[in-house]
Amino acid sequence: MTKRIFRLYLIKPSHYDDDGYVIQWWRSPIPSNSLAAVYGLARDCIARQVLGPDVQFDVQVIDETNTEVHVGRIAAQIEAADAGMVMLVGVQSNQFPRALDIARPLRARGLQVGIGGFHVSGVISMLNGEDERFKEAQALGISMFAGEAEGRLEAVLRDANVGTLQPLYNFMNDLPGIEDTPVPFLPANHVGKTAYNLTSFDAGRGCPYQCSFCTIINVQGRKSRRRSPDDVEKIVRDNLAQGVRRFFITDDNFARNKDWEPILDRLIAMREGEKLDFNFIIQVDTLCHKIENFVEKCARAGVKRVFIGLENVNPANLMGAKKRQNKITEYRTMLLAWKAQHVITYAGYILGFPGDTPERIAHDIEVIQRELPVDLLEFFFLTPLPGSEDHQKLHRSGVAMDEDLNRYDLNHVTTAHPLMSRAEWEKVYADAWMQYYTPAHVETIMRRAAVTGISTANILLLVTWFVGSVTIEGVHPLEGGGVRRKYRHARRPELGLESPLVFYPRYWAETVGKVFAWAALYLKFGMVLRRVDKDPAKASYTDVALTPVSEQEEALEMFQSSDAQAWLKQEKRLDRVRHGEDMPESTP
Repeated sequence: MTKRIFRLYLIKPSHYDDDGYVIQWWRSPIPSNSLAAVYGLARDCIARQVLGPDVQFDVQVIDETNTEVHVGRIAAQIEAADAGMVMLVGVQSNQFPRALDIARPLRARGLQVGIGGFHVSGVISMLNGEDERFKEAQALGISMFAGEAEGRLEAVLRDANVGTLQPLYNFMNDLPGIEDTPVPFLPANHVGKTAYNLTSFDAGRGCPYQCSFCTIINVQGRKSRRRSPDDVEKIVRDNLAQGVRRFFITDDNFARNKDWEPILDRLIAMREGEKLDFNFIIQVDTLCHKIENFVEKCARAGVKRVFIGLENVNPANLMGAKKRQNKITEYRTMLLAWKAQHVITYAGYILGFPGDTPERIAHDIEVIQRELPVDLLEFFFLTPLPGSEDHQKLHRSGVAMDEDLNRYDLNHVTTAHPLMSRAEWEKVYADAWMQYYTPAHVETIMRRAAVTGISTANILLLVTWFVGSVTIEGVHPLEGGGVRRKYRHARRPELGLESPLVFYPRYWAETVGKVFAWAALYLKFGMVLRRVDKDPAKASYTDVALTPVSEQEEALEMFQSSDAQAWLKQEKRLDRVRHGEDMPESTP
């Protein structure tokens, strides 16, 4: 019996650069967990024959950050099948315009298209769908999916198989458990298109905190939902079997995963008992070191790099953003704990809180360089992302925000600042990268790495990546990659096609120029590394940031601002109250 063919394309769109071209690479950064999760669910649907035994699935996976999207070919392939659809997966706000540009010609040919991800879920959760681009997508006949696909994907596929996709699948009030559900997975040939042959998965979802700039809590909820140790082991073993051994655990805060310890114990047993070779990048909060054995077990389980949401060193800024869990008195203790386990630390740092000025930001970065033993600092604009409390408040108050969603990538200004003009704010951002990554401070980072058992060669690669992404490629390091690809036809439609006589000579000249610029940057920092490695006294290096935390901690410059002093006074009073040494003031 001849089987019917259902052809499914899973596409994770990229977004446009400032010249209107899709940001794409020969080797891209970390792959999308959303794409891996939906592909894992699709594999399960195939195995269970959810469309019946007479239907043959053909599933194609495309990450546009490393693969060109040929819309015409995709349309022809679906038209040649008996049924099918395109799912634009994990679409963030800055990727939504590109997603619509992919969808329009498909819808013009009558093909079924769906869009899911953080933007759809965020505007449903916080704005009840009151978003112009969301409405535009609905007017095009695109099916919108809000929420998570575990237990729901098969219903969408069944609808698509008979041509009856719903305009909106809304599961925001019914977030599923993810334990023992089909696990995220991407084929090795897909993972091989990333810079480090790196794949990703989520061990848990949800965050208990209330940061006003964050979309996670409003899209994934504040309740911890997590995969079992068996699930995580299966993910690792499935990938090891196809030669993939590097993982990014995408949990916004792995330290708040209630099963962090049994998961880490399972991974430790695999590494130490079976001698399996794999490693991880994770994300945590600034209080993770206070969890007994957490940092030590992370290192034993194979964590080589950790991203920490430091966000700021000014307590007033942190409180204003409801980042109350970040206590600047714990920063050095936390960073030194990771240093003791030879783990490279990344820290996110937000520029543009209401009280920020160019002078204050420059001062704070100088303090971080001198007093905090963080390796890599990543700068971001304070951005009212759709789906966040900040965006909801500005939207409801009628405050002007940038209408172009493509700019909501955390490295563009999208709304006004009370103390800085747009030009001043943008200059602060550019200056911050240059101030932190001076050759002198890069040498300090390398010396700290050398004395704490961290690979200085890895530091060289990462520092080069970070600085080059910003200064050479003009993108944030998180969306940087190896060898930029540009396709003349992959440009925002409203900007129009450039002449081949203009586009191609410029593109190839840019590419050659960038290769030389990257080589020069690597050589520049490589000379710094050479100086560090050849120093006979490198093992005895120390500085303020590396000194053990002591009772004299409050003498550091980080605690001398009026905001820090007021915060310290309040924290000491609260501590006395907690210990019954002081009574809280009564309120009349």
